[in-house]
Amino acid sequence: MDRREADIIDAFARVLQARRREMGHSQEELAHRAGLSTSYVSLLESRKRQPTLTVMVRLARELDMPFSEFIVAIENKISG
Repeated sequence: MDRREADIIDAFARVLQARRREMGHSQEELAHRAGLSTSYVSLLESRKRQPTLTVMVRLARELDMPFSEFIVAIENKISG
């Protein structure tokens, strides 16, 4: 994985975790709502897995964020 990819994965994980906590959801609750396993959500937040586009859309929906807003938040973490 090159540096740019690592930065994207890191930004995604930070946005995912921050938004989940902001909404008061546990990893287990978010996973259940998004139809994912708790271990997979944990792996995403710990930067050990890369999400598919479908997973990102499902997570954004369950985090009550339009997908475009989710992507902008990730971009802002990369840039800032």
